[in-house]
Amino acid sequence: MISAPFHAGERALQLQAGSREQMAVAGPRVIRDYMPDQHREFFAQLPFVVVGSLDANLQPWASVLAAPAGFAHSPDATHLRIDALPAAGDPLAGQLAQGAPLGLLGIEPHTRRRNRMNGTVESLDATGFMLEVQQSFGNCPRYIQAREPVFAAARTDSAPVQWLDRLDLAAERLIGSADTLFIATAYPDEVAAGDEADARSHGVDVSHRGGRPGFVRVDEGGVLTVPDFNGNRFFNTLGNLLAHPRAGLLFIDYDNGELLHVAATAEIVLDGPELAEFEGAERLLRLHVEHALRRPAALPLRWGDAQLSPHLAGTGHWVTARG
Repeated sequence: MISAPFHAGERALQLQAGSREQMAVAGPRVIRDYMPDQHREFFAQLPFVVVGSLDANLQPWASVLAAPAGFAHSPDATHLRIDALPAAGDPLAGQLAQGAPLGLLGIEPHTRRRNRMNGTVESLDATGFMLEVQQSFGNCPRYIQAREPVFAAARTDSAPVQWLDRLDLAAERLIGSADTLFIATAYPDEVAAGDEADARSHGVDVSHRGGRPGFVRVDEGGVLTVPDFNGNRFFNTLGNLLAHPRAGLLFIDYDNGELLHVAATAEIVLDGPELAEFEGAERLLRLHVEHALRRPAALPLRWGDAQLSPHLAGTGHWVTARG
């Protein structure tokens, strides 16, 4: 058990949502500094994991590593070994070093299971890396779209990585039609150092957000608006953003394996008419895109049609809200 798993940003949002006392009791019970056997077995059956990292400029990035099941495995309860390395052009490639903080999300969309593990790189070699566990906890299945991945045939060509100073039309279309995004955030040492009570809470986290297709609104000037629905009330992502308002987004084209990595600054909208008009939204996340990275066919997985989460029945849509 971790006696005080939440830092100042998380605690502030828990207080605003009226869940602070509940989380003060529940948090130490469910956020551990080791992986329970169930989580260790879960990671070992996955063909991909989502990874959050932090670059030298304190910008978080979200990436994904994929390989046949078993490439992620846990030799003991305080370690997770990843037998895969990021390809050239992946933002993770520049951050993967001994001692680096990483956030991991293990997610199995077709069963709607997900677990989180945040830790630090203990060792690194030519075939992968070992993570030492800092925080391990489960997440609820709400808002996960059910889709099952299969490995695609290996490509013989290599499409170039494209740097985008601003979102182009193709990027806006991918984002504007998405039903899922992954978001990396951080509570860096430089921020955590200002509060001695938060010494164990620094690091990187990566999480999942889901909604109806089009739940991410794309406005002029590269501004994205995302509704935040009812969740576990930990506020790991939003708490990080309150303390360090920078995010790394990952959008996946499930038809062709294209990855779009987006660096953005963030603000949290807690009230106002725009929030009130979007059914099911408890707050809004406004993301101002700084730049992006497109990696065509970078993910060797393909998915069929998604079965949307039944929990989306109580949520709105931007077209409806605008009308």
